[in-house]
Amino acid sequence: MLPGSVLAVGAHPDDVEILAGGTLARYAASGARVTICCATAGDLGHPAADAGTRAGTRLAEARAAAAHIAAGLICLGLPDGGVADTPDARLRAVDAVRETAPDLVITHDPCDYHPDHRATSGLVFAATFVAGSAHVATAHPAIRRTPPLFYMDTIAGVGFVPDEYVDITPTLDAKRAMLAEHRSQLDWLRARAGIDVMEMMEVMARFRGFACGVRYAEGFRRAGTWLRERAERLLP
Repeated sequence: MLPGSVLAVGAHPDDVEILAGGTLARYAASGARVTICCATAGDLGHPAADAGTRAGTRLAEARAAAAHIAAGLICLGLPDGGVADTPDARLRAVDAVRETAPDLVITHDPCDYHPDHRATSGLVFAATFVAGSAHVATAHPAIRRTPPLFYMDTIAGVGFVPDEYVDITPTLDAKRAMLAEHRSQLDWLRARAGIDVMEMMEVMARFRGFACGVRYAEGFRRAGTWLRERAERLLP
């Protein structure tokens, strides 16, 4: 039986769409309540001079992307380029976990290229555990069970060996549509670094598909620690 509530946490708007958007679309199609959480507003990834304009634009794009699969959106409001597991950041992440009460959580691999990705991974690992303690006070009550945690692929798949795959062939169009909403980031990376994120996403999905015998796929690794393992398959 698939999870009824799924929380996916990325460091910036568009991270989750690039790395797990097809899987989230499959969860949503199965009837699961999906929530996308951004640790930051991604305001450093936009050409505008005003930080408020940058943050507002990127979060509006994130909401539009989430709407394609009727997902909720939460932003922790941490500093872009400065994500760290501070007491305040941990409480914000704990409350997001408690608010969504997920049966499964997806986040960055601990060894991805961006320091914010790495920090978000560690923050989520800690928050999903601490969220079960009734002695840690936040706006929402403690959860009853530490949720399983899956690490999504790294950007461009560098250094990542999946131990589970999800066939996203049926949801690739939804993934494309979600990622296309992040116009400011796509345009900025194309102009600044010559990176076509849409092309990169599709190449990655095709490559992971080759590995598991389908047209397009996304790869994941389990955080295989005590209290997080389950006997049943949790990915769609």
